[in-house]
Amino acid sequence: MKLTGLTKIILFVACFLVTRPGLAQQKNQGLPEKGFNLAQQQYHRMLEVSTNLNKYPRTSTKDGSLRSVDIWDWTGGFWPGDLWYLYEYTKDTVWKQQSIKWTESLEKNKFNTSNHDLGFMMYCSYGNAYRLTGNESYKDILIQSAKSLCKRYNPKVGSIESWNSRLSWDGKTMWYYPVIIDNMMNLELLFFASKVTGDRTYKDIAVKHAEQTMKNHIRSDYSTYHVVNYDTLSGKVLNRQTCQGYSDHSTWARGQAWAIYGFTMVYRETKDPRFLNTAIHLADFYLKNKNLPEDKIPYWDFNVNEKGYRPDWKYDPSLYKLVPRDASAAAIVSSALLELSKYAGKKGKEYKLNAIQMLNSLSSSSYLAQPGTNNNFLIKHCTGSFPHGEEIDVPLVYADYYYLEALLRLKDY
Repeated sequence: MKLTGLTKIILFVACFLVTRPGLAQQKNQGLPEKGFNLAQQQYHRMLEVSTNLNKYPRTSTKDGSLRSVDIWDWTGGFWPGDLWYLYEYTKDTVWKQQSIKWTESLEKNKFNTSNHDLGFMMYCSYGNAYRLTGNESYKDILIQSAKSLCKRYNPKVGSIESWNSRLSWDGKTMWYYPVIIDNMMNLELLFFASKVTGDRTYKDIAVKHAEQTMKNHIRSDYSTYHVVNYDTLSGKVLNRQTCQGYSDHSTWARGQAWAIYGFTMVYRETKDPRFLNTAIHLADFYLKNKNLPEDKIPYWDFNVNEKGYRPDWKYDPSLYKLVPRDASAAAIVSSALLELSKYAGKKGKEYKLNAIQMLNSLSSSSYLAQPGTNNNFLIKHCTGSFPHGEEIDVPLVYADYYYLEALLRLKDY
């Protein structure tokens, strides 16, 4: 049979898409519908069992029951954030009413100066609330929250203190002023405060913190340290270690995810090319890592059981025949990559493709719960803190949050 020129072109394109399925998936707009349809089912059930506005769904316990936390827990803002994203997608006032109730239950946290995670706690809740409703009282609460977060800033160190003084894992090192990579995520609250008040103080603190993180948390290959310990008087780095990773020099998967997302966000708010360059290199380290599984859902640490990495904590590799994954890290990265793809020039297509591949994995039966299971969360197979023996192979409320955020970003891409 003689092929016409048009037929040859059609066959070539078809073969190209078969050999490169990810490119065909770039237009997979069925993912948002699938994820949000499940969210409606699961969260209706969650609201039936979570009726106490002082108890915020977080994860599953070791006995399989739902674990909820109080207002002081760093994850409290994600549950109302999940509900706001569901309202944003469905426009159903039922979800709006629930979002408002759960958000407003967090208000007294606006005066909380004991926690660096006010960004998670208040911006994921009140930030979405203000964005979607325009309620001026929410803006005022966010400004006060930013003021409280700034109380943890030390100009000598140039960073916001993450935790109060504590011992390292091996008990040999006192962390006088520990700053963790996660703290990049809380800077968005400060950028918001500067925008709505016109006061640059908040933004200046956020930028300085990002600069110090860029300087002291990131290795030459663009992997990241979890904890940097500073001297409060001189501002010098005393130690670089881990608390939730495998070893001090390994790369904790969610820590790398926080960094990718955080520096992408800081670039959005500053348009400073230093932060974009950093976000790109952080993402490339993650995506090109030889230990990243084919489905793009990482192990909880990139260097688990790898020669040359020694844990400071009691580790028994025989407890897990398979190294646990952390789907929450993939959810965070998928959302970050969809934003980064818009800033990264020619590399943008690559980042979008990888984000969609992650979302396809997360939306598969391997990671997305069946209705009525998984304690009514969406995403399975997450790891909270392996060294602590906590939240291993469980759902995590923030995995749901960034998964839904990524689906909204994909829908609006």
